[in-house]
Amino acid sequence: MNVTHSLVFSSAGRIAVIALAGALMLPLANAQTPAKPAANSTMAASGMDMKAMMKDMNDKMSSMQTSGNADVDFAMMMRIHHKGAIDMAKAELRDGKDLQMHKMAKGIIAAQEKEIAQFDKFLAKKGKPAGN
Repeated sequence: MNVTHSLVFSSAGRIAVIALAGALMLPLANAQTPAKPAANSTMAASGMDMKAMMKDMNDKMSSMQTSGNADVDFAMMMRIHHKGAIDMAKAELRDGKDLQMHKMAKGIIAAQEKEIAQFDKFLAKKGKPAGN
């Protein structure tokens, strides 16, 4: 191989490497990192509301006085859990925009309210207050 051919090959090789590197980097350059919502945005407020609701529900469940009766304890804890689901679904209806999520939230509210009524009926038979 002569010197001229080597230089041409080298230059072509360098161009190919640079082109390949550029092609590989293009998707990364075009990828946008998701913007973090501003602290006062609806999405951020909604997310914080959801976390606060979850914390409140977990605090209520963990601080609940157990009865020693697995059925009663289950009904009491599930009542708290379902109330938390209703609170979150109401937050979705208040802050969310997606119609499918609104439909799901409405279904969750209806189903959870029905089950809470069943838990309340069971707990009343056992002489336990329904709670909040």
